[in-house]
Amino acid sequence: MHTQSELLTPSKTVSLPLQHSARLWLPKRVLFTPDALQEPFGQQVYERVSALDLPIEILKNNRLTGLRGKDDRETYRIAKNTLAVVKAPPSSLRLQPVPPSADWQMNLAEGCPAHCQYCYLAGSLQGPPVTRVFANLPQLLANTASYEQPGKITSFEVSCYTDVIGIEHLTGSLAECIRYFGSRPDAHLRFVSKYDQVESLLDLPHNHRTRARISLNADFIARRMEGGTASVDARMQALRKLALPRPLGGGGYPVGVVLAPIMPITNWREHYTDLLDRLAQALDFDCDLTVEFITHRFTPGSKTVLQEWYPNTSLEMEEAGRAEKRNKFGGLKYVYRPEDMKELRSFFYTEWRNRFPNAPILYWT
Repeated sequence: MHTQSELLTPSKTVSLPLQHSARLWLPKRVLFTPDALQEPFGQQVYERVSALDLPIEILKNNRLTGLRGKDDRETYRIAKNTLAVVKAPPSSLRLQPVPPSADWQMNLAEGCPAHCQYCYLAGSLQGPPVTRVFANLPQLLANTASYEQPGKITSFEVSCYTDVIGIEHLTGSLAECIRYFGSRPDAHLRFVSKYDQVESLLDLPHNHRTRARISLNADFIARRMEGGTASVDARMQALRKLALPRPLGGGGYPVGVVLAPIMPITNWREHYTDLLDRLAQALDFDCDLTVEFITHRFTPGSKTVLQEWYPNTSLEMEEAGRAEKRNKFGGLKYVYRPEDMKELRSFFYTEWRNRFPNAPILYWT
């Protein structure tokens, strides 16, 4: 099987990782547009960031400015240290389908505080990678009702373009969503995170209508590729807290694992076996669990952006070792070759079912 470059080659011995929580993101600049401050939820976010004594700028108009530096690296640094609270445009009310993750995509923010070197936002969002939080969140939530189908559960994904727990201490947006969907009998919420600060979510009235998912990967990849996030073991403990019944101090949520992006690094079987063994130890009780398997892929556009953001990355993005895949609009992405995908898929399906026979595999991609 084709493997990652030698720059991304772990030793065969799998050492136990150190567990560490993600450091809370405290942006160096917090920008508010005038229309964001006219929203009651925007005022709530203003109060939260004020309580954290963060530097706040109220812009003169609703355009974000001052985000570009003298080169791409400086622009990246400025943007990744900036939180902008804005009003989502009217186009945000026209939801897009996002199978197989969910029926519909509903964004509470765009942009992410983490530094993942394979970032799927690269090439997806326009302009500098500033984190934009939407002040008209109640309007966006109310809009989802028009997409519900009576008598049928409709699912909404809120973490396509951000890490919702990574910004929750600044915004409270995820809690707002969980409360809303907890009151909707025909709608379910889905989110995923690489952060572990879940305590504020445990007592929320989710009514089992939110599936809380945690993104996991082999430690070697997480340590080198997922800057600013919690360690894999800390994420597993967060997943455990979310899944534990409330009488035992947990949140009682339906939970999920998003194993992504799967990469065939050297000795990948040993490293992913170790990951799944530790996950089984963390979830050593009955819970409502699912898994999603996502292999690494990239587009020509995302490769260019990622090489600008992370010029010293060891991430393998060689087109010659990949297969081409096109979407219905003709867009091109590079995925692993069919024979490699078959080998990976067989391994993960077998190993997952051996450990979690009652936890459905939602999809492989």
